[in-house]
Amino acid sequence: MSKVKIEGNASGTGTFTIAAPNSSTDRTLTLPDEAGTVLTSASDIVASALTGDIAAARITDALNAGGSAPVYACRAWVNFNGTGTVAIRASGNVSSITDNGTGDYTVNFTTAMPDNDYSVVYGGLVVSGGANNYAAGLSGNAEDTALTTTSVEYRLERADGAANDWHTCCLAIFR
Repeated sequence: MSKVKIEGNASGTGTFTIAAPNSSTDRTLTLPDEAGTVLTSASDIVASALTGDIAAARITDALNAGGSAPVYACRAWVNFNGTGTVAIRASGNVSSITDNGTGDYTVNFTTAMPDNDYSVVYGGLVVSGGANNYAAGLSGNAEDTALTTTSVEYRLERADGAANDWHTCCLAIFR
């Protein structure tokens, strides 16, 4: 035979209430065969589900990502106008853009990265004479590339290697 034990708070405060559901359907509460906390609301269930393997499975499912490879989220992204006075069109975790000169920009993060070991995906688009010309290139070499926890500097070039301001500049950070 099972037992139900209800104990009051040692201070004598608090209320324990059992209320019937607002329907004529019978309800059954099945408790696990282990100690723990019974969740009583949808927000409690969501909060508790966002831990460990359950969270990973739910996030992967929500992103419609198939397979068993891990899913890594974008930590920062930006779409900005790189001609004239630089202006952010849309972004996530980007506080500002610094124009360092022709085709050379620094993207500043709102919240810092955990380290400098992140991946940068970048590009630019210029619209000229009705034709779309694509080009992309991180600053010349490793010494010129500035990856810090608070910003990343990158340079966009034309096909001939000359620095060039671009109408649409895009960058995403993954870690």
